[in-house]
Amino acid sequence: MRRLAYFLTTLALLTIYACVNDKQSSSNFVTTHDGKFYRGEAEYKFIGANFWYGAVLASEGQGGNRERLAKELDLMQEVGITNVRVLVGGEGPDTVASHVVPVLQPEPGMYNDTILQGLDYLIAELEKREMTAVLFLNNSWEWSGGYGAYLEWAGCGPVPDWSDWDVAQAYHCQFVKNDKAKKMAEQHVRVIVSRINTVTGKPYAESPAIMAWELANEPRAFARDSVTKACFAGWVEAQAKLIKSLDSNHLVTTGSEGIVGCEEDPELFHQVHAFPEIDYVCIHIWPYNWHWLGPASGPLEVGLAQNGESSVVDSVAYAARKTRAYMDVCWDVVKDLNKPMVLEEFGYPRDGYRIDLESSTQGRDIYYEYVFSLMDEGKLQGCCFWAWGGYAQPKHVRWQRWDDYVGDPAQEEQGLNAVFATDTTTLNIIKMMASDLLGDK
Repeated sequence: MRRLAYFLTTLALLTIYACVNDKQSSSNFVTTHDGKFYRGEAEYKFIGANFWYGAVLASEGQGGNRERLAKELDLMQEVGITNVRVLVGGEGPDTVASHVVPVLQPEPGMYNDTILQGLDYLIAELEKREMTAVLFLNNSWEWSGGYGAYLEWAGCGPVPDWSDWDVAQAYHCQFVKNDKAKKMAEQHVRVIVSRINTVTGKPYAESPAIMAWELANEPRAFARDSVTKACFAGWVEAQAKLIKSLDSNHLVTTGSEGIVGCEEDPELFHQVHAFPEIDYVCIHIWPYNWHWLGPASGPLEVGLAQNGESSVVDSVAYAARKTRAYMDVCWDVVKDLNKPMVLEEFGYPRDGYRIDLESSTQGRDIYYEYVFSLMDEGKLQGCCFWAWGGYAQPKHVRWQRWDDYVGDPAQEEQGLNAVFATDTTTLNIIKMMASDLLGDK
């Protein structure tokens, strides 16, 4: 009887301990209420960094460097970055020069365990630091496979490059209408969201380091006809419902650029964020890509903006006005949803469009400080700059295997938009603005 009593007492204590641990763990999940984020009982505003290559860097295979990863995360913490936006992994063959390598899913349903274990390790390291991550599961652009890889697997022919915009759009708009491609992408979601972390032994669904699952990086319909747009909205809803059925603890969002990413259709932007399974709104802003800056004086070519300015620095005021206007118009479309809004991608080039680490960042610094200040108005609950370069040492104008990852994808100029550890003025602005956020709590 004594043994039985001892056993029952021990079992009861273990049960209580497990419940306490579960409660403590669940209290660290990010939630939403009345247009704001919360972590536990505390309001959660954040400055974040796009760190898409995090899982590759955290791996033990080619491209991996756990020593560098630790330094990167430590530096982020030091300057007040609490959130990172990370690519789950690339799809398709590793023979395309512009693609992320190593590839996570070289063929449908076939996975590179080294990269998966890298993602496990990254999540574990974020847990240790009480940081959070937004993990995106797909990509509408070619640099990680995404739409194009699934369409090619579905028998739609080879993926065209983006040198002919109309041809590329006509190809990629098939994704949201192709059941076979969508089914393969859905199976990928099931594999990842249901995964058990090999480092922590816990399901991903129980990790407080995951803030949100994101459907894709900049998902688009890529066509403006009503049928394609309806299919796009239907895909967003179906994917969000699937993720929530697999993981009810974490948030889900779209990865949208905003109205620009919804074929300039405000109603579509509202529709895809109105689904109850979509927890918050996201937008992206790109002054350089959207031709708000003056002509390049460095290695790039850029269309003339209408502002008549002549440089990255001179164009800041115009870019700031355009940024504010775009944020406001997006906010006006979705404010009735009463969901948080995050500017999860914004970038600004180095002065003179230069890409070397020694180049100045005066224009970027002014622009970053302006964007972060917009959070004071209450429309933005988070800002995530593109992109984190940290301790990388870029070697070429375009990424070559196995150069350091710098944040700029392989097809783009390496270092143009990256924030490096040597960019002390930019890091000081991030640190100052992050400190102000904490002071507001």
